[in-house]
Amino acid sequence: MTRYVYDFREGDRGKADLLGGKGANLAEMTRLGLPVPPGFTVGTDACRAYLADGSVPAGLFDEVNDHLREIEARLDRRLGDRFEPLLLAVRSGGRYSMPGMMETILDIGLNDSTVTGLARISGDERFAWDSYRRLIQMFGRTVHGVPAEEFDRELDALRATAGADGPTAEQLRGLVETYKKVFADRVGHDFPQAPHEQLYLAIRAVFESWNAARAVLYRRREHIPDDLGTAVNVMAMVFGNRGPDSGTGVAFTRDPATGAPGVYGDYLADAQGEDVVAGVRNTVGLDDLARIDPASYRRLTGIMATLERHYRDLCDVEFTIEQGRLWMLQTRVGKRTPAAAFVIAAQLADEGLISWDEALTRVTGAQLAQLMFPAFDSDAVGEPLAVGVGASPGAAAGRVVFDSAAATAADGPVILVRRETSPDDLPGMIAAAGILTARGGKTSHAAVVARGMGRTCVCGAEALEVDAERGELRVGGATVRAGDVISIDGTTGRVYLGEVPVRPSPVTRYLAGELAPESDRLVAAVDRLLRHADAVRRLGVRANADTAADAARARALGAAGVGLCRTEHMFLGARRALVERLILADGPDEVAAALAELLPLQREDFVTILAAMDGLPVTIRLLDPPLHEFLPPLPELSARVARAEALGQDPGRDAVLLAAVRRMQESNPMLGLRGVRLGLVVPGLFAMQVRAVAEAAACRVAEGGDPRPEIMVPLVVDVRELAAVRAEVATVLAGVPGAPSIPVGTMVETPRAALTAGPIAGQAEFFSLGTNDLTQTTWAFSRDDGEGSFLGEYLDRGIVETSPFETLDAAGVGRLVRLAVTEGRAARPELTVGVCGEHGGDPESVEFFAGAGLDYVSCSPYRVPIARLAAGRAAVARACADSDAR
Repeated sequence: MTRYVYDFREGDRGKADLLGGKGANLAEMTRLGLPVPPGFTVGTDACRAYLADGSVPAGLFDEVNDHLREIEARLDRRLGDRFEPLLLAVRSGGRYSMPGMMETILDIGLNDSTVTGLARISGDERFAWDSYRRLIQMFGRTVHGVPAEEFDRELDALRATAGADGPTAEQLRGLVETYKKVFADRVGHDFPQAPHEQLYLAIRAVFESWNAARAVLYRRREHIPDDLGTAVNVMAMVFGNRGPDSGTGVAFTRDPATGAPGVYGDYLADAQGEDVVAGVRNTVGLDDLARIDPASYRRLTGIMATLERHYRDLCDVEFTIEQGRLWMLQTRVGKRTPAAAFVIAAQLADEGLISWDEALTRVTGAQLAQLMFPAFDSDAVGEPLAVGVGASPGAAAGRVVFDSAAATAADGPVILVRRETSPDDLPGMIAAAGILTARGGKTSHAAVVARGMGRTCVCGAEALEVDAERGELRVGGATVRAGDVISIDGTTGRVYLGEVPVRPSPVTRYLAGELAPESDRLVAAVDRLLRHADAVRRLGVRANADTAADAARARALGAAGVGLCRTEHMFLGARRALVERLILADGPDEVAAALAELLPLQREDFVTILAAMDGLPVTIRLLDPPLHEFLPPLPELSARVARAEALGQDPGRDAVLLAAVRRMQESNPMLGLRGVRLGLVVPGLFAMQVRAVAEAAACRVAEGGDPRPEIMVPLVVDVRELAAVRAEVATVLAGVPGAPSIPVGTMVETPRAALTAGPIAGQAEFFSLGTNDLTQTTWAFSRDDGEGSFLGEYLDRGIVETSPFETLDAAGVGRLVRLAVTEGRAARPELTVGVCGEHGGDPESVEFFAGAGLDYVSCSPYRVPIARLAAGRAAVARACADSDAR
């Protein structure tokens, strides 16, 4: 018979696939001898079986009962015993952390009989009835979907009439009866009194929470597979709500917002863990715990130091103190902001806990991109409207919205404002530029989720009175309504009315050469990790640059050349008239005259770019788009001609242009007369561009420079096309004295080019993979049309996990890439292969390209540092894989 249940004493952190992250770490802490309440884990395979069949696997609850009896024997208490009842906590725990996305039910085992036993053994009737009401509330919401607000409404009404010390035991007893009536009215039957039935239903509810809408949305955003399932952790209850010598908290071994060393966290006296995470009461810092309960504080910090050394990383923990006794309820490698990720990785490497290679794997290109976002200009801010806890750094401004639906429907940036967030707010948190709450601290739901998503967040701005029903927040004498603009600073916790100007981030200023590495702890960490990435990476990083200014900027950001210089961008603006002359030319003489005027302009463009990239390669793509793109649009010309004719005027040149546009109009320009076809059909066009490149290079040589141009022929689909162009190119280059050797290659941007890469490589000295067009032609939809219509629905429905235009489709387009590399190098072993599509700046795609054996990636200048980091991570991953293979 398949086994599904495992005691905490049986596992370890290496069994996270089976036990889930939480269960594996509870087992690891138990193995380390830390104070973990007795318990067991129902493995993820039980959840998968339940979701597949719609029923609990055979024998599961028999196993649960066997392990339950072990807990009862160890604690000398029984589930359902009316004198000394054992109570249980049931928590979810998937392979990967999904904070707040699934379910927890506490106090399983309480009923009308056992509540009196809990009151007797605790000596606190108020505590017992408060625990019972918590169970009904959690059980009703989680197992039967009773709306939380129905319970909250009754609790708020009671608190409004209670005294300063809170509700009495008798009032809580009455609240339990009210809750039971709410439950029965909504569910159709009474609250179950059988403790084992409560436990079984709770386990099933956790299984089902794996497919809750918010959990599915979170997994999709975080790229967590849907087929993993969740484990269920069942442990003996320990109580933080047993008076002033009890409490609960969440703590981090380092600051998860900045990476600063030292213990950080929140503590709430006389409370349960859900009170901390929900942010319903504002917490105190751990420094206050040191004063309130010094012995527990010393024990906690000692355990946290042990855990950080053991896991070699930032850890977060959940703990409960029950009448002075410390219990550890959870640990995991903690979520952190991008800034903290870099700082902590560098610190751990300096401390010798990890190597610099491993430190590189602890940070990502996406995190580096977040650090390059601008921050508020401190010289431009006035007095803040309010100040809360800076829970997730960054600068965000937007219109105020008070609920998730308004955030997701908004057009433009918004700030989601809530008293406190719940997991149901996830869609709005994803849609918002920033999150602001009146309650909670650095470990509240809002803070944890925002950090994981890289969203700016300010929590616990206590001065704010949030009235979501009226759509306004009040602070002091000011009222801010839905639609008003506010700015929030997730570093300082300050909230400002209106839109605050921003300034470049220190990381961006460092990358641009404006700040020294030692000027800032974060900048220093980024510098050291980027330098290590450069030292270990095999993949070169170039930039897409069409002007000398872009080339110079890219070089400053670490680009090792230009991988794509698009010459069509040089024909815009005032030069468009010259292209019009070329298109409208009547006979070879007029064509030659138009090209002669374009030649010196093109030459000067190339001189400046080659100077900016002196000593580094510059890949220049010959004209690619259809010529009609340089003419006015057909509707505009038609209207102008029709207007002139209606007024009895001579349309003049507009009529000539209209005739040309109609003559050149194509049903699908992307597949029409463009690229290499244009060079073959319009005599002299490519020759003019090649001559401009060669003369610019000769000019730079004469000036003492080291120009390294490369000529790229676009859209080749057959080797004979490239052979014909190469013959013309060779003739032109031979006629330019003083020019250096200039390699000629092609862009591989169609499936046929990839499929015939071997023959094409016979005529190409390099390949540049144009993955944007390769994606369009492979998927059979255009980027503009796809992203503007159906691609969003594809993402929502899970048909695609990410846009194939943002992250390379490894299964389809990636196979063509590998084929082009393999067959191209089989025909020409010295073939250089790069990629110049926007995928060259996407970290996940960069790692694929490194594994596919490319020589370089090329991306926009500001993504060069991101690609450098990703290439370094890829090299480390490859080295680890090679080592494992040996």
